[in-house]
Amino acid sequence: MQSPAHPIGRAWISAGGTGAQNYDEFADDGEITEIVRANPASALAIEMPHRTPEAVAAGLSFTDSLPAAAARFAALCEQSRYRAAEQVVGLYRIAEPAGSAGRGAGDGAVSYGVFCLVDTDQISASADEPGLVIRNEDVFVAKVKERVALADAIGHLLSPILLLQTGSGEALQALLVELTGRLGAPDVTDTDPQGRSHQLWALGPGADQDRVLAAAGGGELIVADGNHRSLAAQVGGLPRFLAVVTTPESVHIQPYHRLIRDVPQAAELPDRLRAAGATVEPLPAPAEVPPPGTVHLHTAAGSYAVRLPVPSGAGVVDRLDYSAVEAVLVRDVLELDPSDKRISYVGGDYPASWLRGEVDAGRADLAVLIAPVSVADFVAVNLARAKMPRKSTWFTPKARAGLLAAELSTP
Repeated sequence: MQSPAHPIGRAWISAGGTGAQNYDEFADDGEITEIVRANPASALAIEMPHRTPEAVAAGLSFTDSLPAAAARFAALCEQSRYRAAEQVVGLYRIAEPAGSAGRGAGDGAVSYGVFCLVDTDQISASADEPGLVIRNEDVFVAKVKERVALADAIGHLLSPILLLQTGSGEALQALLVELTGRLGAPDVTDTDPQGRSHQLWALGPGADQDRVLAAAGGGELIVADGNHRSLAAQVGGLPRFLAVVTTPESVHIQPYHRLIRDVPQAAELPDRLRAAGATVEPLPAPAEVPPPGTVHLHTAAGSYAVRLPVPSGAGVVDRLDYSAVEAVLVRDVLELDPSDKRISYVGGDYPASWLRGEVDAGRADLAVLIAPVSVADFVAVNLARAKMPRKSTWFTPKARAGLLAAELSTP
């Protein structure tokens, strides 16, 4: 089997100071504006050009801001904030800081991956579509259109899709541990807001690169983060997309919560849930991340533990708490579509106290706290070619955008 993973024809390696969280990791886009204000070289200024301070002040739309995004990236390259490298892969190492055990990883835990290009024609969104890259969640069409337009405008990909290698993961992990241990100082080091250290080594052609690419493409690859970007690669006609291929050993799944605004008669929500078949009990303490099978809700009136009804004979996906939240709470009780702008999807980097605070401050009416899916269940669901509920897996650590950019015009 030929590996679907390939070297990057022309990569642009950061000289430092350009790394950023991916554009969709924020509960409030206003956070992006402040990050760019503090660091104009942040990749977020290119990935979300309408959220730069200048664009916000001018009231520019995403589309109106695309020329500025292209000019900004070109300027960073001219200023040597990025340097070109030919036919490389990027070996990637992420180290957790001390005190990180509460996020699912032990103190000082280390994760590994490899930046490379992956064949777009290998993406499979259903069991009857051939391909080694499994896309597993529903997506929001508007986000896909934006990612297509951005790639067209700047001619580069800055934000990688995170792929989980399910077949040769152990071999890939061992190889990356070996290579990063003997290649000397990394080409770039960056630190994210949670204190994780992100290091990248550019590895050129040769036997080591061949081994890495073989291991990266040695089995089925599951989209762990970047479902919208993977569909954008297809819609945009890209022959290959930028990915970080990682291993089950290197990732953890954190909760993925919801904040909902403009909920009518929020105080009546417990009774409306009971009428829909749910069991609702007041919590004696503030809502926290619950155990599986129970959802915690927080409103201005108090916190509640809720067991949502699951249809008789439901399959493994329909039994997930995320499916029940979408079907019962969002659609039936609140009568909202999951893509409604009143719903914010809040990843596990935000603690329960932050979500409660948003409700208590009046910026939201309802916080929905949901237990994380296990990595084992996630892999099993995907290999069975079932589809996960949207926004149900918050993988950590996430690949950092802006450390390596792939030029689209170079094979």
